[in-house]
Amino acid sequence: MPADRREARQAGVRALLAAEGLEALLVTHLPNIRYLTGFTGSAGLLLLRPGGAVLFTDFRYATQAPMEVGDAAEIEIDSASVWERLKRTCAAHPGQTVGFEAHALTVRDAGRLKKCARRTAPVGELIEGLRTVKAPEEIAAIAAAAALASAALAEVLPTIRAGQPELLVASRLEAALRRRGSEWHPFQTIVASGPRAALPHAHTTARVIEAGEFLLIDFGAQVNGYCADLTRTVVVGGRADSRQHEVYEAVRAAQWRARREIRAGMTGRQADALARDLLAARGLAEAFGHSLGHGLGLEVHEAPRLSATSESVLPVGAVVTIEPGLYLPEWGGVRLEDDIVLTAAGPVELSDGLTELVELV
Repeated sequence: MPADRREARQAGVRALLAAEGLEALLVTHLPNIRYLTGFTGSAGLLLLRPGGAVLFTDFRYATQAPMEVGDAAEIEIDSASVWERLKRTCAAHPGQTVGFEAHALTVRDAGRLKKCARRTAPVGELIEGLRTVKAPEEIAAIAAAAALASAALAEVLPTIRAGQPELLVASRLEAALRRRGSEWHPFQTIVASGPRAALPHAHTTARVIEAGEFLLIDFGAQVNGYCADLTRTVVVGGRADSRQHEVYEAVRAAQWRARREIRAGMTGRQADALARDLLAARGLAEAFGHSLGHGLGLEVHEAPRLSATSESVLPVGAVVTIEPGLYLPEWGGVRLEDDIVLTAAGPVELSDGLTELVELV
């Protein structure tokens, strides 16, 4: 059985609150509630105080919440309004200043909170900061999700043919992910062919894949709530031409270098430069418009950021994506993405790292 870290996580948040002079925190971001309590429902408020934690949710989770949360928090069920129940709870501690997650609370709910607590204060991404360093069981879940995703792609790749629509490929891949146990898709699967591969966040469409085109596939899986995020680019219905080889091998070399040389203790900017500088030396810097990668965990995009503007230091235990790409409008694009955990001894790959060019002929 993995260690139950919820009490320690809550204690860590309380220490951060005390440093900011706050007595309580209202947690509304659902991944943070799950991280602190184990609750996986779609509606809930968590009030974290010096003496404990209270989870407010509704009738739909009257059975589920106690099962998942156990003694990590008191459970308050209210069929009418969780905000009214929160108001009654806050009334017992009228002098407390309640912090709230400024990045997650809507304007409407901020107004509701004002009616519950006399004094409120915005806080930064305190819990997200704690989530950056992954425990062994979190890393294992991401690795399992990555293995599941790779197996699903290996099943689907041999079935891809020129003349098929992007949506068909996406549907087959998503079905294979679910059959292998993926709880859900962490984001919309991207299947982009030909010139549409030049769109970094393309929407999958009914466009028919033509022979000799690049096909970019960006997809993920989820195990125990934790996400994997992979991208592969292949050629469908023919052999790659010289330009396709040139662009593909440039991306592959940049990703390979970053996967091998990234280290805990670097800044996000320094990590990003591992790939960016190599592509710039080949005159391709303008075609790499996004960052090298991002953190992975309960969310597919979380801290830390591997970007040209990030001075945040990458900690031991962070799980990140390494995903350089080149995008040439009206021609196509290539992205390769793998998932890495930063250990004290260096980077360890959680995904398969199989990036040799595949030609589906």
